[in-house]
Amino acid sequence: MAEGHETGVRDFLAQKRIAVAGVSREQSRHPVGNMIFRRLKAAGHIVFAVNPQMETFEDERCYPNLQSIPGGADGVVIATRPEVTEQIVRDCVQAGVTRVWMHQSMSKGSSVSSAAVAFCRQNGIGVIPGGCPMMFGDGVDFGHACMRWIMKLNGQLPR
Repeated sequence: MAEGHETGVRDFLAQKRIAVAGVSREQSRHPVGNMIFRRLKAAGHIVFAVNPQMETFEDERCYPNLQSIPGGADGVVIATRPEVTEQIVRDCVQAGVTRVWMHQSMSKGSSVSSAAVAFCRQNGIGVIPGGCPMMFGDGVDFGHACMRWIMKLNGQLPR
């Protein structure tokens, strides 16, 4: 397969069909995937919820994996534990997903796995290892604007 590359933020967010792996029914304990799902949907993307433990999410079908999404997805935002991220990136190959964004919070943990990042790069999957898509686009909230500013100062802002 082709050598992987870094997917740029603009490239990733230009995609119409985006899956969000890690939506949760436990909003108070695991809100990240839910917030990203809602934000991408509000921005006009066709968004697919992915969680093998749920059949629906906010009155929409929830898919057990990327391969089960009818018509596929152009990209996936992963908001799961790093060991789950490693399975999801393997699913990308079978599902034909060519862009991955591994969410990383400044306070609530990270989905980034160095093994998953390496797998993406070895399999031609563009990857953004860190940050949050909610830091970009119209309507960025104060918290994400601050996170973007801090990451930019530290040289860690995805581009």
